[in-house]
Amino acid sequence: MICRAAAVACLAGGLARGGGAQEARIGEARSVLTQLVESYGVAGREGPVRETVIRLLPDWANPTIDSAGNVHVRVGRGAPLVVFIAHMDEIGFEVTAIRDDGQLELRSRGGFMPSLFEAEPALVHTAAGVVPAVFALRDSVGASPRRAPGALRADPGTGGRAASEALGLRVGDTVTMPKQLVPLAGSRATGRSLDDRVGCAAQILALRRLDPRQLRHSVLFIFSTREEIGLEGARYAAAQLAGERPVRVHALDTFVSADAPLEIKTYANAPLGRGAVVRAVDNSSVSPPALVDSLVALARARRIPLQVGTTSGGNDGSAFTRYGVPDLPIGWPLRYSHSPAEVLDLRDLVALADLTQAIAERW
Repeated sequence: MICRAAAVACLAGGLARGGGAQEARIGEARSVLTQLVESYGVAGREGPVRETVIRLLPDWANPTIDSAGNVHVRVGRGAPLVVFIAHMDEIGFEVTAIRDDGQLELRSRGGFMPSLFEAEPALVHTAAGVVPAVFALRDSVGASPRRAPGALRADPGTGGRAASEALGLRVGDTVTMPKQLVPLAGSRATGRSLDDRVGCAAQILALRRLDPRQLRHSVLFIFSTREEIGLEGARYAAAQLAGERPVRVHALDTFVSADAPLEIKTYANAPLGRGAVVRAVDNSSVSPPALVDSLVALARARRIPLQVGTTSGGNDGSAFTRYGVPDLPIGWPLRYSHSPAEVLDLRDLVALADLTQAIAERW
């Protein structure tokens, strides 16, 4: 099935394009992604990200928000309905208790390695604003730096429960690490929460380039909530759309790539800078081979660089399969997934936006 020749052909054609126009598009992609990355939204508290998404949409868009907090943008009319979905939430923590010494006990919201956050700056997102803190170092007695720490705590430096509460800190507040999108050499960049701000950026960029009057059928773009804790926003959206029976769903999400110095290249090897990626298989779904081949042919015809691969993880589109909707997830290769220093190549974001537009217009 794995259309290697076709994938290589469309890759070569896509990478041949360049010049000033490509640089301008990379600049726009960087601008959109920066604003999304630098908005905070732990799973279940996506409000600031939702506001940024709506602000970045084209003027003609008419976004609506459903009961799960998902943002919907519907374009075109008539059957069939094609759905795109990218999630707004990021990994982080929730405050579960305030100790007598003023430190905050935390539980994880999403899956990651707690040791990457230990002894780093923290931000507590309260109803009144952001309060700075530090992720406390593990207790020294019996601790080993080679083992994962126990449950992390955040220390606002107050020394007591009453002082912490006086700062507005409450159980249920969310906690993150400070972040920003930092340019690297060439067209690469690093930051936290690229998963899945890149997918959201690709949908926004595609919508900016679509002409709604030219679409031949209905297309729905969803910016979903609570993906990192069980695809909850996607599950709600899929149930609400079951009666319309979408013909396909495309989840725009990370392709966790082995393109990193210490990774074995026999699995999930999608190099950065070589285009978007079709997830042929992941832990939550298997893409229909005929649809993979058809998408590769579309990308080749539009000269969009595209790779095909197998990786780990799940995707929002799998929530639709129980209703008989084929799931064909697309994404971009990412280094160091769910870490504070995720890395992407912005050319891959541009390719993903182009692919999303091509699917909406021609497939």
